[in-house]
Amino acid sequence: MPPDQTGWEDIAAPDAEVIEALARAALSALPEAYRAAAQTLALRVVDLAPDALLDEMGIDDPYTLTGLYDGIPLTEASVADQPQQPQTIWLFRRAILDEWVARGDVTLADLVTNVTVHELAHHFGWSDAQIAQIDRWWE
Repeated sequence: MPPDQTGWEDIAAPDAEVIEALARAALSALPEAYRAAAQTLALRVVDLAPDALLDEMGIDDPYTLTGLYDGIPLTEASVADQPQQPQTIWLFRRAILDEWVARGDVTLADLVTNVTVHELAHHFGWSDAQIAQIDRWWE
């Protein structure tokens, strides 16, 4: 078999650390009004959403869930709420990579930023218009 001439023979799929670094860059690029609060959220990257979560959400295909906000949105929080765990943004690496490949027209950084901002929107209670001001994905 002839050697691979594409240059891809030594390239692996982006791992969890790459996805996390892209998400942290997205958090750091947020407008100052949101940056500090966003940095307090836990960020977790795993390959796919757990089966129990998918069952709870009624999702059959784990590749359709790229991210999840797990916490109490600021618009619903009360001083009586005592968190049992850190508020967390979950990113599902293989689902993100699957969407990235299927799209073929966005950078991985742009897609991870979009997923991260979408999950932040759940935390902050942002409208679509507010999301569009922060993430120019819609353009």
